[in-house]
Amino acid sequence: MTPSRARRGATRGPQPPVLQVTDRGRPRMARAFLRRVVRAALLHGGAPRMPVSLLLCGDGEISAIHARHLGDHGPTDVISFAIDGTAELVVSTETARRCARERARAIDAEVALYVVHGLLHLCGYDDRNARARARMRAAERAVLATLGIDVDDVDA
Repeated sequence: MTPSRARRGATRGPQPPVLQVTDRGRPRMARAFLRRVVRAALLHGGAPRMPVSLLLCGDGEISAIHARHLGDHGPTDVISFAIDGTAELVVSTETARRCARERARAIDAEVALYVVHGLLHLCGYDDRNARARARMRAAERAVLATLGIDVDDVDA
């Protein structure tokens, strides 16, 4: 390796995770914003290099995925799968838009919450009981705070 190459590599720091986005939702989400959200969540979760595939879609598409893979018919906010070391996330921007309106916050903040939630699940966080849910909610708020996003209690 040449000295100039060594210097370039040394100054760049850790490489960001690979992020593949398929955006079929409305409104469209800015890729740079999604990259920042994914990076912050994975860093907090201790998996900063985990590749992520993110599908943003409507309620109809997430309902079909929900039924096919989890046996639950109906829309949900986010579904996460770990497949061969890759985080596979499906987020309903239609649900995000509806919930953002109800909670009086920006849709991008709602989508960020869903992405963070799904990635934290794949990093070992859980929300099946009160103690685990409190830990998950604290982690969500911490990640979102690093992005300058303040969300109220999502369980309210």
